[in-house]
Amino acid sequence: MAYIDKSKTGKTLPDLDELQSLGFKLPVEFDGDAMTLDTLEAIKVNLRSLISTETGERLMQPNLGARLKRFLFEPFSDDMIMEIKAVIHESINLWLPFLNITNIQVNMSTLSDGESFNTLDITIDFNLKRNSAMLDSVQVTVG
Repeated sequence: MAYIDKSKTGKTLPDLDELQSLGFKLPVEFDGDAMTLDTLEAIKVNLRSLISTETGERLMQPNLGARLKRFLFEPFSDDMIMEIKAVIHESINLWLPFLNITNIQVNMSTLSDGESFNTLDITIDFNLKRNSAMLDSVQVTVG
């Protein structure tokens, strides 16, 4: 992805060309720079896209995504949270195997009067397996 490993030692070498783009910034904007130049930003965009995509939604890659929308109208419980975390771990291990997930928080979005409106707020803390110092998090709303 955003690093080059020219040696077989497992050390991560930084990109030498600082102007080399790594991918699109999402959502796409046409009034400025639409490309990501930073490794961590590219990973965050890819992680948000993976979690926001429903399995079967992507043309030509029907296995890409996480099946999270099926949980939106289920009773919110500890068992459901554990199942959601398992689905997220499975998707990330398949599609972004270079990430190490350190924590996943799942909450049901609520209105000011305490009623839920069937959206999941998910926060994923992660780091790179090759560089555990690159710690960051992504927030995704599903629903």
